[in-house]
Formats: sequence, C-alpha cells, structure tokens
Amino acid sequence: MFTEQAWIYKRAILSPSKKALIDSSSGKVWTYHTLWEQIKGWANYFESQGFEAGDRIAVLSQNRIELFAILFACGLKGLIYVPLNYRLSTNELQDILNNCSPVTIIYDENHIELSEFFPTYKTLLLSSATVSHNSDFHFNIDWKPDDPWLIIYTGGTTGSPKGAVLSFDNVNWNAINTIISWGLNDEDCTLNYMPMFHTGGLNALCIPILMAGGTVVTGKRFQAEEALKFLDIYKTTLSLFVPTMYQAMLETEYIKKSIFPTVKCFLSGGAPCPRAIYNRFEKMGILFKEGYGLTEAGPNNFFIDPLQARLKKGTVGKCMQFNEVKVINEYGKPCQSNEVGELYVSGRHVFKQYWNNEQETANTFEGKWLKTGDLAMFDEEGDFFIVGRKKEMIISGGENIYPIEIEQLLAEHPNVREAAVLGIEDDKWGECVTAFISYANSPQSEQELIAYCKATLGSYKVPKKIYFLEELPRTDVGKIDKKTLKEMALKAVK
Repeated sequence: MFTEQAWIYKRAILSPSKKALIDSSSGKVWTYHTLWEQIKGWANYFESQGFEAGDRIAVLSQNRIELFAILFACGLKGLIYVPLNYRLSTNELQDILNNCSPVTIIYDENHIELSEFFPTYKTLLLSSATVSHNSDFHFNIDWKPDDPWLIIYTGGTTGSPKGAVLSFDNVNWNAINTIISWGLNDEDCTLNYMPMFHTGGLNALCIPILMAGGTVVTGKRFQAEEALKFLDIYKTTLSLFVPTMYQAMLETEYIKKSIFPTVKCFLSGGAPCPRAIYNRFEKMGILFKEGYGLTEAGPNNFFIDPLQARLKKGTVGKCMQFNEVKVINEYGKPCQSNEVGELYVSGRHVFKQYWNNEQETANTFEGKWLKTGDLAMFDEEGDFFIVGRKKEMIISGGENIYPIEIEQLLAEHPNVREAAVLGIEDDKWGECVTAFISYANSPQSEQELIAYCKATLGSYKVPKKIYFLEELPRTDVGKIDKKTLKEMALKAVK
C-alpha cells in the first residue's frame, strides 16, 4: 500500500516517459521512470548498509540531479536527508555534523579531501557509488506524516546554524499549496541555480514541479548570461532567482535580445527586491513578481498575480490556499492595515522543531503560530509587504527606521548598482544609519547621495555615513551579507 510519502512512485507511474530532471552542466536527462530506478537503487544501497529509520544521511555536493534520487530514497527508507552547505569552513561543518550525527556523508568530486577532515565519519564519493538500479524495492517503512524527512540548517547570520526539521507533511503540503495556489502543472519547467542545501533550492519550485509532473533543470555555478540562455534553451516557464542574480542578469547583452517567450513570469525571492529591478522588467514588457518564505515555513507562503504585482511593486500578495498569516505589533496585538509588525505564519507546511535545540524551538512559536522574525504590513486590500528583518530594524534617536525604504530609494539612483543599509552603534543616536553602495557608473560622492536622500526622506532616515564598494559581499545563497558589512563598518570607526 502506497502512502502519500511515496508520491514520487505514483508520479513515475503516471508520467514514466516525461522528462523529470535535466542537468545543465552535463546535459544528462532523466525521465520519471529513470528517476524512479535511481531512487530504488539508492534505497537498496541504504538498506544494504544497515541504515535504519531515523538515521541521518549528510550530503555535501553542488547541484546535480543525483541529489533528488538520494533525497527521495531517504524518504522511502525513513532516513533523514541533511544537505550541507559546501561553502562553509571545516570548523563550521564540524559543528553541524556534531549536531546531527550522520551515519554517513555522501560527497561530490569537489570535496575529495573530505575524509581527511572528518576521519571518524563513514563517507561515500558520489561518482564512485555502485548502486543497483534494476532491483526490486519493497515498501516496508511505517511512515507517519510528522516523521522527519529533511534537516536544513539555517544560514546562521545571527548565530550558530540551527537545523530546521522538515517532516513529510511540511514538504508535501508546501508543494500541494504551491501547485494549487500558483496553478502549476506538468507543462511547467524551472531552472534552478539556488543551492540545494537551501530550502529555496529544494522546496520553492523543484519539489512542487516534480509533484506536478513538470521538469526541473539544475544549474551549478550561477552565470547571468548562461542562465538567461538556458531559460530559452530549456523552454522554462517559472524560475526563482534572488535580487543580486537579477541585478547581474540586467547587465547582460542577452537580456536585450530575447523576449523569453515561454516564461510566464520571473520570480524573485530571498530578500525584498529593489523597485529598480521591477521597473526594468516592466520596461521590457516582461512579467515579474516576488515571493516570501523561510526555511521553517515552506518556503512558499504568498501568491500574487504578476499583473497585480506590476501595479503594486513590492507586495508579495495574499497568503496561499492552505496557510494563515497575521501581523502582530510590539504589544502583542494584531496590526491594523498599514501598521508594521512581526509576521506570524501557520499551516501544515510549518516546521515543528529545530534538531536538538528545544530552547530555540520554544522561542520560535506562540501556540500554532511561527514567529518569523520578519517585519511586514498589509494594505487596505489585504496585500502584504515585507518590510525587513526585525533584528535589522534601526532605532536612531528613538525613531524606528526600516532599512528597505532607504535601500529602495538609493537603488533607484542611476549611478547606484546595489545598496544595503544598516544601523551601527552610536553613542549619540543609539544607532547610526549607515549605507553601503556599489556603483553602476561613475562613483557618486557621499554628499551628493545624502542630498539625494534628503530630498525624499525624513532627516532621521538619511544615512549619516556612506561607504562605497565595487561589489557588496554575498551570503551563500546570493543575498547581500549585512553581517560582513557591519563588521567592516565597526572596524572603520575604531
């Protein structure tokens, strides 16, 4: 008897000859039948090694289609899939391994030295794995919806990474919710450069599209020109990129040449998107919108029609079919329209716990509600806007300042490529509004940009200090790294 946890088997029965996965680096193509054969092989390999339900399988690899076979095989055997961030240092990886205690680490050829750094762990090089893809597979695991399927470690920008435990229910309901709310079907195709150790690389579009019977194209190292060409080559319909990727895309020659005829809409996520990017896509006549999510919830939580997104730049729309959201003010009361507060999320896609971290788990919930730590507001029509991280809100001279408002304004300046704003500790003001700029053309002077801000913003919001950089530092998933920027500013004032 096949349970909802084995939906990938049902998909292989329904769509055996349909292309499921394409590796853009190697050109390798798997149909759903081939994917199922690969899943069976890995499931039998795990059984031959004596791994038992609940054991953790750690994976350290760049994006490749084999990871989906391992992921689904883990689910079918009751094992817990733990993707590791390959950009972390060995010390950082060791902290994660100490936390989750995997029975094995599967790694790719880019991490040949792995066994030297972690000699106490059983390891397997992906390219040398010998798994039988033609043997029978028996469903002998008694799954429960709340059983863990994945542990995805958060970025750790405000401390040590935490392992968010995602159950079958969490992953599957995020996919179901996305398919129904966004109208995905078996004709959809996505190009995924988001790293597959990140929830955006697995759960934003890849797993929902596989559940719907569509096609997932994987990419390794993001290159803007190449990515745009692949959108046309593979006839993609909906793909997710972060704002910094879009900024690079808009600077290519190829974006001036194609109308991207198969693309329904470009989707942005990971961070609030500058209005300047919206405006560029609108001038080209290309639909563009953004979404919102986090590792612990989804990551899909909202939907907006792309035409509506063009009218209301910056909104993520309304919550999806099978989840709830609300905004709570500093007094613990529900916010009114246009009042900023913390975003709370509830639904079967929301995780239940951090691995081996009861205190952080308790701090994250209020009853059934996940406290996201993100600031949001909604307008009179019920459309939501993400204002920024609660921990990034600047309090200067007793005034609350939301960095995104200043960042959006700076990004609209013709000589500004990207902007990041944060608060730096200050004896007089408590926090000093500080901006970091990468310039698109000739560098502007600090005084000119401050005057530009003063023409639009209240005086308390205007940056007191502006730093100019050729490139702003990035996190592992391509977001602007504000933690590094703050360290740079603190060193500069000493």
